[in-house]
Amino acid sequence: MASTTVRKRPYKDFLQPALHRRFSVTVWILVAISYLQAVALSSWSSFFWFWFPIGPTGIRALFLSICALSVIILRIAQYHVGLRTSDSGFETFRQHGLKLQTAEAIVTYVFSSYIFSQVYLWSLPDSAGYEWVTYFTADRARLNERTIFFTTHFVILGIAQALVHVFKDNDRLSLGTTKQLSSGESQKVGEQANQYKNFWDQAPNIIIWTLNMSLAGLASSIIIYPLFLRTTIWRTMLFFLRPFYSLPRTNMVPVSYPFSFNTLFRCWIASLLMLFVWTVANVAFSIFLVKEPLKNGKPLTSESKDPNGSLLNGLKSKKLAIKAFAMWELAFIARDYPERRKALYEDIDRQGGPMWSQVYTICMEILKEMETRIDYFGKPPQPAESEKKEPEPEKKRITKPPKEDAIFQTTPQKKNFRSEVEKTFNKVATSPTPGSQLSPVAKRALESAKQQLREVQIAATGSDDPQNFFKDIVLKVLRSPLGWPFRQEYRRRLEKTVLGSPYGEPSLLINATNAIAQLAVHSLKEDKYGNVQRDVAAIIRTFTTVTKKLDTFKDTVPVLWTDVVGKKESEEVDTVLEALKGSLRELVQSFGPYARDLRLSLTDVRLAKEAAGTKAQEGDQQQQDQGEQLEARNEQQQEMRQVR
Repeated sequence: MASTTVRKRPYKDFLQPALHRRFSVTVWILVAISYLQAVALSSWSSFFWFWFPIGPTGIRALFLSICALSVIILRIAQYHVGLRTSDSGFETFRQHGLKLQTAEAIVTYVFSSYIFSQVYLWSLPDSAGYEWVTYFTADRARLNERTIFFTTHFVILGIAQALVHVFKDNDRLSLGTTKQLSSGESQKVGEQANQYKNFWDQAPNIIIWTLNMSLAGLASSIIIYPLFLRTTIWRTMLFFLRPFYSLPRTNMVPVSYPFSFNTLFRCWIASLLMLFVWTVANVAFSIFLVKEPLKNGKPLTSESKDPNGSLLNGLKSKKLAIKAFAMWELAFIARDYPERRKALYEDIDRQGGPMWSQVYTICMEILKEMETRIDYFGKPPQPAESEKKEPEPEKKRITKPPKEDAIFQTTPQKKNFRSEVEKTFNKVATSPTPGSQLSPVAKRALESAKQQLREVQIAATGSDDPQNFFKDIVLKVLRSPLGWPFRQEYRRRLEKTVLGSPYGEPSLLINATNAIAQLAVHSLKEDKYGNVQRDVAAIIRTFTTVTKKLDTFKDTVPVLWTDVVGKKESEEVDTVLEALKGSLRELVQSFGPYARDLRLSLTDVRLAKEAAGTKAQEGDQQQQDQGEQLEARNEQQQEMRQVR
């Protein structure tokens, strides 16, 4: 039991050091790659200096490491858990694309690419001809456009990589989940070896992505620089370099091409090196930071003086990342650590209620929030309680209401012959005249034009309805890449409802389901106070209701006409549904023999088995039917006794 005098350390005090240790693995990988690239860029004129770290190679490796670590700093500043959920790609852009994080990504990647380009140029020999200013004669200086194009290419590459980074949501950390162990399967603790294996398995994808992105970036620079940037950049560089060099006064752009085959080849090779570092940095960060919340084979909070209090602090956190990691740890405790489970069952003197009651409330609230989102799908949002205003009482009038008589009405004039004539002429002059009649030839021409337009429309859409004509045009746009952001896909709408918005983390739902189910199952042997037994019936009923609603909702969500693909599938939602069914199946199997003691009717057990997808045997089904009939008879008899 937790003592009231023990200071409860927050969960983040255990999570952040663990993330720092995992972060160090990524840093050492990037430092090693930067050093190898620094060696590759050496002149190789001396066997000793081309690899010795204290010298030009070490300085070059230092700057290349800065290029790589700048991306890691960006990931640390912007990492988050959960999918970006929205109805369409355009809504995702409106919610996340115009934030400050997008500008930070662009600045980081442009800074990294610019530093790398200058280090590469500094590593080239003088004979390569990539100085900023070249001399045709002794004092005739001129800007070197090959160097300008090379640097501009890397700036364009940095902007493109930043946009891809935001588009693919590389800042997301995909957390893991606990899986139910079979009877013959042993517990697996730690994933360090698996993480290195996963990182090595990503090597082909890293190489393919680097090659494709380098070619696409080079093609973009070949198009963008001559058409849009050449004149502006040329004049800007002349403005900044004229105070230091004797450059021509003219701002005319050279007539020759701004690049040669040698320049394009060097741009491509340097792009490969830079993109390889960026891709490795993102992949390594995403793999090595997402590790089981364990330290030396034990839960992170095991070193706390109040382990349950620190874990409970994480479960109650308002930050999704901390709450998801804490729930992941709770799922491991519920499955693999009997000592921590017993401590959780026996912690009954905690502020706010027993530890089990608080954990039960948190996990069930997560599932009920999903149930509420499903119930209100397609309905207008409910107003908050503060927005509901009570109608003001009607005020009583103490004076007589004002008169509504026409006080400005003129006295009627007598009708005479002159007034009637004027009225008639005014009516004729102001009344609209009918339009001029078309000639028979014009009518035939108009009908012919309408008929031709109708034939074209029928040939295009198969119908003469003008609405189908425009709808067909819109559908063709939606099927094209330009219309992808405006598709309201089934998968997006389903995940937004089930997982929540603007971010939805599937592992939070799965781990909460597995944790509460495993704690309930192990309480049969480990809960000596019997606190869990009181809530087992509510857990089974809630799981049954949520599972049925999610299964039905998944099949009944309509496919909108903007979803031209029409695929009714979502891997994340299927995983959540499978976790609910598996946990419910295990609960029914463990507590089925004690259903009457838990105040579970045979109907509750039958519905739970149906929701879990468990097929009852024929004898069991007959026994359940007889039991339900007996229960119905007993209820009727009790009602008759009450009436008498």
